[in-house]
Amino acid sequence: MANQWLFKSETYDNCNCAVNCGCQFNLPSTHGYCQSAFVGNIVEGHFNDTPLAGLNWAGLYKWSGEIAAGNGKRQIVIDERANDAQRAALETIISGEACEPLSNMFSVFGSTCSEFCETLFLPIDLEANLELRTARVDIPGIMTSSGKPITNEFNGQPFHIALARRSGSFEFTYAEIGLGTTSVTGDMEMAFEDSWAHYCVHHFNQDGLVRERSRLTAWLGGEQSVG
Repeated sequence: MANQWLFKSETYDNCNCAVNCGCQFNLPSTHGYCQSAFVGNIVEGHFNDTPLAGLNWAGLYKWSGEIAAGNGKRQIVIDERANDAQRAALETIISGEACEPLSNMFSVFGSTCSEFCETLFLPIDLEANLELRTARVDIPGIMTSSGKPITNEFNGQPFHIALARRSGSFEFTYAEIGLGTTSVTGDMEMAFEDSWAHYCVHHFNQDGLVRERSRLTAWLGGEQSVG
């Protein structure tokens, strides 16, 4: 019997692109290469009989050119609080294994990487408010990051913009958009400032992306269509 699993994570992602990330708008990357750091908290999840809810995780990626060109580099960081079974389960999921090929973000990105760093098991301090588009990340010795909303240049207030993907996405159905500043040291050294950030719910299972309306669309009120 194939593995049965669920991974539902509230995630903050900061990459080096400007606020028209090519991954989301079918455009070339801003700088001709891609770097990205995903950090999330699993709000609901399991791998077969192993519970995963409450654990944090990070996926760090670098490509010397466009993602589609391949030759990327990846490092996975898993919450040190995870027990052995949870560590193995999360590493399997975030590696893009145990799912239909290319059916979720982890599988797609993993297929474009040729270098895989040792998985780290560390404390992952994550504070994220997806509705307000704010985040703070500290992974000791590896990563610091902060996220904030885009500012309206005319009145100085937070500027709200969101992205809905009715179809075609292997990552999310809906994301709030903001800015982030990230510094990564070690094997995945990289840094970017006030660049694209999105805040989303990653909802995957063994078959791929689960197309369920995100709780982040609550501001839409009575609208019931999947976003």
